[in-house]
Amino acid sequence: MGRDALKVAIAGVMASLVAVMTLLIRIPVPATQGYINLGDTLVMLSGLLFGPVIGGVAGGVGSAAADVVGGYASWAPYTLVIKGIEGAIAGFNVRIAPRFRGSLRNAVKVLILVIAGLEMVLGYFLVESFLYGVGAALAELPGNLFQAASGVIFSLVVEPAIRKVLPR
Repeated sequence: MGRDALKVAIAGVMASLVAVMTLLIRIPVPATQGYINLGDTLVMLSGLLFGPVIGGVAGGVGSAAADVVGGYASWAPYTLVIKGIEGAIAGFNVRIAPRFRGSLRNAVKVLILVIAGLEMVLGYFLVESFLYGVGAALAELPGNLFQAASGVIFSLVVEPAIRKVLPR
């Protein structure tokens, strides 16, 4: 299998895993008609393992597909952009973190993932404010912060184990 075909296959698998994780546990938020989920864990992990392109594709396409399948098709365009950017930002770890050593490397990794999570939180806050008003957006803010935090923690915990079994 050629290198490009492998990248497409990995992006497809990761997008599918993002969609499954997004749909697996959904906690409704009535104020915005949205839901809290654990998809960000795989969005960030995709970027952390495979870089900004695969992270962006997996995050955007996988999350948008989950919106369509899960009955939130009107959110899919927003999700495609917001989660795509989140995955791409998380993926910059592949290019930036290796430039550092030791605990500084870990701090850079965490910082980049936190920035990715905050982009997601801000993106949804802006869209929800526009669609439903600031009050409703504020109601979903704790859930989105939880999603971001769980994504950061999960991806940092799981990444070393997965990296050990991935071919170089």
